[in-house]
Amino acid sequence: MKVAVIRGGRSSEHEISLESGASVAAGLREAGHETVEIVIERDGRWLAEGAEIELIPADGLMGCDAAFPVLHGPGGEDGSVQGVLEVLDVPYVGSDVEASALCLDKLAFKRVLASAGLPQVSFADAGAVPGDSGSDADSAWRTRVDALGLPLWVKPSRLGSSVGITKVESLDGLDEAVALARRHDPKVIVEANSPGKEVECSVLGHSELTVSVPGEIVTHADWYDYEAKYSEGGMDLRVPAEIPDASAQLLRDLAARIFRLCGCSGLARCDFFVEGDAVLVNELNTIPGFTTTSVYGKLLAAGGIAYPDLCDRLVMIAIERQRDVRSYEF
Repeated sequence: MKVAVIRGGRSSEHEISLESGASVAAGLREAGHETVEIVIERDGRWLAEGAEIELIPADGLMGCDAAFPVLHGPGGEDGSVQGVLEVLDVPYVGSDVEASALCLDKLAFKRVLASAGLPQVSFADAGAVPGDSGSDADSAWRTRVDALGLPLWVKPSRLGSSVGITKVESLDGLDEAVALARRHDPKVIVEANSPGKEVECSVLGHSELTVSVPGEIVTHADWYDYEAKYSEGGMDLRVPAEIPDASAQLLRDLAARIFRLCGCSGLARCDFFVEGDAVLVNELNTIPGFTTTSVYGKLLAAGGIAYPDLCDRLVMIAIERQRDVRSYEF
């Protein structure tokens, strides 16, 4: 088939997206597909071979049979580009608008998990502006934060790749950390610290799911920050994770359940903390890093799915989901 690979985007994860998209395009070609590479520039323009392209509702995308968005963070992983592809009426890889927006927003995602009674790290919504000490809202979230203990993690609610995150060792640094996170997103989340192992699991599918063996992230830094994620030698992936068999099975079951609960499709990487026998959900990424050396693909490769086959299967799943969507009467 002819597949449009969309990469780049306007977020701070632009460069990582370019790398992921280039790997996907190569994988698709190795699997026998023709690719059209579309780059979304930082100013929002859509380019193919350096020229701006025209987008016409219900007219597809450059004659392609499907689109494969490989966009990380706001403006690509949050449902916005998925909405454009819906308007263009082209099948696309990954979750729909609703699921994409939900999973990128850490606060919304955690509230859905809480409503389902799923185990997760405790959190608070830093909804008030730091220093607005006279407001009831400011007092309320600070009370919740006090109960989380130290250290704390302050994060933009709708961003990825550890951008804008601060590890807070003393409450004296809380306001500064919240202000930094708010430079990236008006919604800010404060999370309790987990001393557990960082373990990740890949999910693939639509009507039927494949859940990978869990892999353990072993970092060579204080925490799994941007440099550890994307610098050579910044982390090691231990497959399978060195956790109890019962915890590994629980983790895989939770990954599948959360994927279904959030309405996801195609792909996702679910991240956990494992504290002894306890498994806590951290987050779910609907467009995880997708180079040939990224965790998502490596975990599925451990189960026998080679990278080109993975790219091919995701396009087939996109066609399947589009067929299902068109079967409903709106």
